Amino acid sequence: MENVGKKRSRPRRSFTAQFKAEIVELCQRGDRTVRQVSQDFDLTETAVRDWVKQAELDSGARTDGLTSDERDELAQLRRENRRLREDVDILKRATAFFAKETR
Repeated sequence: MENVGKKRSRPRRSFTAQFKAEIVELCQRGDRTVRQVSQDFDLTETAVRDWVKQAELDSGARTDGLTSDERDELAQLRRENRRLREDVDILKRATAFFAKETR
């Protein structure tokens, strides 16, 4: 059976913050649509729309999501929360072990 109508997946690429900022600037100038900019630079339209949205959140032009700083803080807090939960679990097991040993 053929993959009719299915797009081939492209390898994941990463881009510098500078490159993303330049693409966002091109989109915000208004002389080309996001689709045109995406096609001109062989980028997915979804990625470019996400970059534009994040830039608008960071600048305060939008308020319907997290800024980059808030995302970084959230990721750091989640890591810390996970580590603290692991610490609590270890302490619970140690407490149970020593309580059993001292009986």
